[in-house]
Amino acid sequence: MLPLEWFYQAQNRISSHIIETPLVYEPELDVFFKWENHQVTGSFKARGALNKILALQSWEVQQGIVAASAGNHGQGVALAASKVGARAIIFASEHAVAAKVAAMRQLGAQVHLVEGGYAEAEQAGLDYARETGAIWVSPYNDAQVIAGQGTIALEILRQNPSLDQAAWLIPVGGGGLISGAAVVLAALASNAQAIGIQSVASPFFHAIFHTGTEQGVTEYPSLADGLSGPVEALSVTIPIIQRYVKDIDLVTESEIAAAISYAWNHYQERIEGSAAVALAAVLTGQITTRPIVILITGGNIQDEVFTQILNSPHY
Repeated sequence: MLPLEWFYQAQNRISSHIIETPLVYEPELDVFFKWENHQVTGSFKARGALNKILALQSWEVQQGIVAASAGNHGQGVALAASKVGARAIIFASEHAVAAKVAAMRQLGAQVHLVEGGYAEAEQAGLDYARETGAIWVSPYNDAQVIAGQGTIALEILRQNPSLDQAAWLIPVGGGGLISGAAVVLAALASNAQAIGIQSVASPFFHAIFHTGTEQGVTEYPSLADGLSGPVEALSVTIPIIQRYVKDIDLVTESEIAAAISYAWNHYQERIEGSAAVALAAVLTGQITTRPIVILITGGNIQDEVFTQILNSPHY
């Protein structure tokens, strides 16, 4: 669906603006961790935003850039916009993590808080783009964003070529990251398996994958705020995931909290709820095959939430 060449082009385009994050084998669980929480802006999202925005034509840059975000995508968009001299406007839910909103503003974005959840913020952003002509940068429903996110798979395979036969556990929201990684794996590591992990509290893509529709899904507040919200209708990620992803599994809020605590207590790694879902799937025994690659996608967790999790075994 997406040519492999696009991923190599993305890698070349963004390489000077990101860091190569650690890929570490941890014997306690017999898994490999990709610690993308060490990435610029604290999240893998910078990869896709940079690839999209650095590829824009000058006239597009002048139109301004608009996005919707729970926080991490918005930070990536703000960073990328600053590099091309573009104005970035981000729509976020009024319930977005305050630290992420502050980080977006610190990077130069104008942030509009919208009543409701991510779905309402996304619709507000789409409406703004339609009305003003600003360039819409979806966090997932965009081939250039997907190619940028997929550079993480190229990087892992370069760091450890033997992982071409591993199970790759990848958090899923709108599906941009797992789509990019799965396309790369299909082309370069056909014996590898891409498995998505999502929260029970917001199982939209799980429903799409297993039933063909997200209609009727009920959403609840989640520690994995970056994975929340429904998937845009006809998103390009849907057919990609249906074709290349082996399965999408779910973890609970208590399991996510336990994974956040485990990462800190065992590895001194601070990770957010959206990043913890893949680790949670291993800790609960849902995924037993080896070798395993766990993508830890970000570390932007609110201080008080992080402290509460560490101090409460029954969060």
